[in-house]
Amino acid sequence: MNKFLIYTVKIIVITALVAVVLDGLYTAVFMQSRNRGKVETVFNSEAKKYDVVILGSSRANNHFVAQMFEDKGLKAFNYGMSGGHLFEASLMLKLMIERKYVIKNVILEADLNLSGEKKAEGIAALFLPYIHNSETIKKHFENEKDFYELYYIPFYRYIKYDGKIGFRETFFTAIHKKTSMLDNLGYYPLLKTKGANMKNDIVNLNPLPHNKYYEEIKSLCKANNINFIAVMTPMCENVKGMDYFDKVKKAYPEILNYENAVVEDKYFSSCGHMNDTGAKLFTARIINDFFVKK
Repeated sequence: MNKFLIYTVKIIVITALVAVVLDGLYTAVFMQSRNRGKVETVFNSEAKKYDVVILGSSRANNHFVAQMFEDKGLKAFNYGMSGGHLFEASLMLKLMIERKYVIKNVILEADLNLSGEKKAEGIAALFLPYIHNSETIKKHFENEKDFYELYYIPFYRYIKYDGKIGFRETFFTAIHKKTSMLDNLGYYPLLKTKGANMKNDIVNLNPLPHNKYYEEIKSLCKANNINFIAVMTPMCENVKGMDYFDKVKKAYPEILNYENAVVEDKYFSSCGHMNDTGAKLFTARIINDFFVKK
């Protein structure tokens, strides 16, 4: 029995040590990454200056052509994250402020994600390699139900989110393999997809009357003298429940409704995402409305 207990203790100790070592190695790799994704690029950067920063989900990532702002003499970057929620958009802005970015304008895509406050598991995971190196990230995750496991158990976060920050991603990060996420100043253009679904049903979707992470972004902008521009972006013609956008406007009067700025299906790659042509039309409208002197 004593031998068994000793053997068991040895296994536990060895496993714990291996977990600590692997945690340290994986984290060290991510701590020097600057060319694969938007999260690590911001985390590992020094203070930058932007005239325009774009935040939101894929409906920001695919809808705002950052180069068009640059062509007008405005330094811009699209930090929209496909699959992301307002949880991640708020944290991204917090990280920029922690890194002492100077930002004149934030454009936030705020429409469908106002209906929830949950994190997007796969996108939120991209912040986790830095949870012990950033008080901002730690505090942002503190109220999550799995915070203690993620923060205190060595290597647990890398195992749980292996598909996002596991061995494969760590390896590619270590060899500095680039992705397309930082191309086009963060904007990801979509093509016209043949046979794409041009219908959507958002009848059961309702914006929260007080979305925590939207309010955080709004407050952060106010506290840091950043001009806050919140907009709803277009959807295709055949959508059930379009009164959702009216509900958003009622709950958040400051959010500007651009849902009808681009309407024809030929400008969409799917019902919720414009193609490159549609995105250019939409971006031109935004630039004209907010950045062209009348």
